[in-house]
Amino acid sequence: MTRRVRDAVMLPPRTLTMSDRLLPDSTYPFVYLASQSPRRQELLRQLGVSFELLLPRPDEDAEALEAELPGELPEDYVVRVCAAKADAARARLVTSALPAAPVLVADTTVAVDGAILGKPASADDALSMLARLAGRKHEVLTALAVVDADGKPLMPALSRSVVQFGPVAADALARYVASGEPFGKAGAYAIQGRAAEFVERIDGSHSGIMGLPLFETAALLRAARVAF
Repeated sequence: MTRRVRDAVMLPPRTLTMSDRLLPDSTYPFVYLASQSPRRQELLRQLGVSFELLLPRPDEDAEALEAELPGELPEDYVVRVCAAKADAARARLVTSALPAAPVLVADTTVAVDGAILGKPASADDALSMLARLAGRKHEVLTALAVVDADGKPLMPALSRSVVQFGPVAADALARYVASGEPFGKAGAYAIQGRAAEFVERIDGSHSGIMGLPLFETAALLRAARVAF
């Protein structure tokens, strides 16, 4: 199966000025992205969206927001975490001297048999996750939220995709884990990377599996009056 993604449009860096603080009925020339993910940055560039990073401060416990609650369903988990990240990002912006603009937040998780597979804590953890996914289907859920420049959250979106892994030999999984790519990735793999060789079929959004569903992202950014 062949999957194609448009080449990213690289935008030059820009310096924010007070002229970026537009009137309420105007459009905004950029959005704040509250994510360190290079994949989400790449996907925003693909849409032609200008963005500035709005990352957690050193005194923020960003990992605590991703803690799973007992008995929590994957869909409830990813939506809750996304909402918590949106609240934290907006509070970060309000207490800064940065110009007003909408804030974009996303969170991705992988689920199999109703269990949430987060980011692996070790090589053994990554290998265990991948062995669990090999030869079967799993879900990739990405929740997306935009807080407009007035601080009001827009209706969140949820992208749900099904990924089928083909059979994968144990030594192939071990080599993949040794490459280092699984770390920092929900479910211990990156579909746009070397793990693409494991993927037999997808049903859903390729960009959503990468971490930022572009159809839903474009709709929310337009609703927030972001120009692109």
